[in-house]
Amino acid sequence: MASGFSNQPKILRGAFVEFGISIPPLIVVFQFNPLTISRTRSAHPNAPKMGRSHATQNSSLIQQVSASSLVPTSARDFRNKTTIVVDTEKLSFDIRLDATEKLNDGDTITEQFGIAPQLSTLELMMLPKNSSVIGGAISALLGHVKKDYAFFDDSREPPIILFVWGRKKILPVNITSMQIREEEFSNDLNPRRAIVSVSLEVIEGPNLPFLYTKTLQEVMSLLNLANIGQIANTMVPS
Repeated sequence: MASGFSNQPKILRGAFVEFGISIPPLIVVFQFNPLTISRTRSAHPNAPKMGRSHATQNSSLIQQVSASSLVPTSARDFRNKTTIVVDTEKLSFDIRLDATEKLNDGDTITEQFGIAPQLSTLELMMLPKNSSVIGGAISALLGHVKKDYAFFDDSREPPIILFVWGRKKILPVNITSMQIREEEFSNDLNPRRAIVSVSLEVIEGPNLPFLYTKTLQEVMSLLNLANIGQIANTMVPS
């Protein structure tokens, strides 16, 4: 129902969109945006084996620190041979699905199948596309060999999914885990409500979606320089 305010801002919805063109395409727009998103990135030292020399990150800075007499010789040797490995970012959140609104609107697909179409699409996002029965049948009718309908011809990996979260974050991800809790069913035992807990691992590297998001992240960091005046409060007592 319209609120009566024409200037009310439009709320963007998050979504999962398959990266690339394949049959059938996989797209799920979130009915409700997650209330919370957990983001995790970890880093750990990667000490080389004794007797072998490895390049180090930030070697010049480490050498300057190591030159200080406050750092023991054994610690300096360890730092000069240790690199820091930064793991890829991981995300987790819940997706809530509810057929109530569409049932009230008389949506025929929802009346017959509930939220099964959305759940099925989410589940297929974890399976290799070259195992698709429908995609293979359509590809055969079009005169193509079976492997041509998949985005990655010879891959047995699941499709790459774009996690779209507003205009500033479009991340290529693999869905590493999915837990589905169905809560209500129709007379035909089709689910009408469900909570889907997903865990994602970002595919980092020289791919366009990740570089786009990383560039905007760096721009946001530059905007933070507007708060640089606050550093005086941490160094100079009032």
